[in-house]
Amino acid sequence: MKKYNLNIASPTDGRYETLCDDINKIFSEHNLIKTRVKVEIEWLIFLSNLAGIKSLPKYSDNQIKTLRGLYLNFSSQDSKRVKRIEETTKHDVKAVEYFIKEKIKSNKNIYKHKEHIHICCTSEDINNIAYALMLKDAREVLLLQTDLLQKKLKVMSKRYKNVPILSHTHGQPASPSTMGKEFINFQKRLLIQINGLKEIKIKGKFNGATGNYSAHSIAFPNIDWPKNIKRYLSSLKIELNSHTTQIEPHDYIAELCNRINHINSILIGFTQDIWSYISKGYFTQKNISGEIGSSTMPHKINPINFENAEGNLGMSNALSHFFANKLTISRLQRDLSDSTVLRNLGLTFAYSIIAYKNILIGLNKLDINKHNINKDIDNSWEILAEPIQMVARKHHIPDSYEYLKKYTRGEKVNQEIILKIINSLNIPESEKNNLAKLTPRKYIGYASKLCDE
Repeated sequence: MKKYNLNIASPTDGRYETLCDDINKIFSEHNLIKTRVKVEIEWLIFLSNLAGIKSLPKYSDNQIKTLRGLYLNFSSQDSKRVKRIEETTKHDVKAVEYFIKEKIKSNKNIYKHKEHIHICCTSEDINNIAYALMLKDAREVLLLQTDLLQKKLKVMSKRYKNVPILSHTHGQPASPSTMGKEFINFQKRLLIQINGLKEIKIKGKFNGATGNYSAHSIAFPNIDWPKNIKRYLSSLKIELNSHTTQIEPHDYIAELCNRINHINSILIGFTQDIWSYISKGYFTQKNISGEIGSSTMPHKINPINFENAEGNLGMSNALSHFFANKLTISRLQRDLSDSTVLRNLGLTFAYSIIAYKNILIGLNKLDINKHNINKDIDNSWEILAEPIQMVARKHHIPDSYEYLKKYTRGEKVNQEIILKIINSLNIPESEKNNLAKLTPRKYIGYASKLCDE
């Protein structure tokens, strides 16, 4: 039984909540706070292991377990407590620091070194790493869904590789393809962008107020901070961005957004094409018991999943475009306009996931309609003007294009007319025989073979 939250503004939290629950959890306020706690705790543990820091003893295994338990066992009550502290501090990261100090108060051996919590850090050091960790997790969710989608397209390309279809360029009948070839086109394009998304390095900074390790070098001058910060971030599987201001410049986030935008644009084209094939009757949709197409026309089964996907892909792209352009800009060494925007990052992932799942649902409802496909292609003999012309050109027949154009352009042509054209040509009988055997269904070139690559 679904639970519906009907008192929220965003459909990602309401209508579509079940489709993007994983993304919602990653980008929730609760998880943001929890991840900030993790960054602070791991920084404290890292410092305790640095030989050059004499003011902080090396933590025992039990002490490390206690500290990590603060984020591993982070509860909804904990996040609510942080928010209550924030009501006083009016500062979300400082509230996390005070929360940690509260939680360790009962452990005297840890608490006496409490001032090392958040030492040498600016808020952005904590925030940018928290978002980096969240984005890393969100990317995995996105990659899982896109991988399922491209695999489905691959399966369908093989299933339909030998189903000839009438192509349409500019909406007009054109040289045939196969339905499988149309699926593999999108699968190959999608796979390139998926691999590109995987390769983007998730980056972070941890170099203080204006990016110069100034506080680090004053408090602990005998430590090679760039080297050790690289080690710390590496332990979190984050790559160091060595040259920043107070903020990580978010260039990698722009790369992520642009790559997602590209994936989604490919899929918008795909959903529109499938919609068109449904409209043409090339595909029928399974009649799901209980589902309604039109509120007034009982016969209808509407392509709602592909339409839903197209809309949500557009929403995601509108946001990702804005993120990519906005987040890479900051006034001088820091302003807070990025902070507000970063809180919405989850939406571009959520809308994308909703779309991907709807496409998969829609594809699983499709049945090929060979009758309609064959009827369309069998009534389009004029498309053979191209291969006839090519053979004529090969044999140096002058004005071959113009000759075929005269009899086929804008005309409805049948097999009889095609045979007359072939027989009128001054070409070898063997060529005439080969062309005479050609039908619109057979004029597909390498289309079937390309589905196996």
